[in-house]
Formats: sequence, C-alpha cells, structure tokens
Amino acid sequence: MADQTKNVFISHIHEDDAGLGKVKDLLAKQGMTIRDSSINSSNPNQAKSENYIKSEILAPQIQWASTLVVYVTPGTKNSEWVNWEIEYAHKIGKRIVGVWEQGAKDCELPDALNNYADAVVGWNGSSLVDAINGDCDVWEKPDGSSYQTRPLSPHRC
Repeated sequence: MADQTKNVFISHIHEDDAGLGKVKDLLAKQGMTIRDSSINSSNPNQAKSENYIKSEILAPQIQWASTLVVYVTPGTKNSEWVNWEIEYAHKIGKRIVGVWEQGAKDCELPDALNNYADAVVGWNGSSLVDAINGDCDVWEKPDGSSYQTRPLSPHRC
C-alpha cells in the first residue's frame, strides 16, 4: 500500500483522548497518515454556548474532513456530542466509519452510528484503512468477527 494522507474528524468522548494517538498509530502502520480536526485536550475550546460550539467550531471541522471516524468505547453510546457529530456528518454527506477501541468488549454503538455508519471495524489497521477509503463497508464486532445482520445494507468487500 502506498503512503497516503487523509483529513478526518475523530469523534470521541474527551475521556478517551488517549485513544486518538492509538488510532493514528494503527493507521500509520498501514501507511496512512491522518490530519485530525477533532477537538481534544491538546486543542480545547473555551466556548460555552452549545449552538456556537456546534455551528462555529465543530461543523467547520467536520466539513473540512473527508471522513468522520468514531472511536467506539462504552462511553460513546450516551454522548450527545458524539451522536450530534455523526448526525451532522451524515447530513452533509460525509463517510462515517466506526472503530472499536483496542481490546473492547461488546458495548452498544451510539444510536446515530448504528443508523448512519458506512462501516464499523474491529481494531485492525488494514480494515480501518479500507473502511476510510471506502473500499470495504463491513460491520464488525470488537473482535473483528462479522455481525450476522446489518441494519441498513449488506456487507460489501
């Protein structure tokens, strides 16, 4: 695989900031460098207004990215922010890919990810690269095995 660079927004909860570096390292091992426009503890915002944060901070960052990657941990299920980011990305036609955190056990996906994801992959660099590139739309469990059913469309690889 040739080296490539992609613009992504990694949707996550702030408690999982440490996982962002792990995602980038996983992709780097496969020859993919990502420019991440997400908000995390290394580039926090000081805004207080929810509407301002959504329209002036998050929306432009998601618009800039070619793909929204959702870092799936037990805490993402109930995050209003993660669900909003996924819904917004869907609304503007972005590719949406979920990746389970390394060593994750079955936990529930955020509702918006379940509804709008193009792919959800286990902790596997080549699967994640293929999903980001749109080469494979699979739905995997955290261990990388396939779901028996997919809510919106069949598996495609």
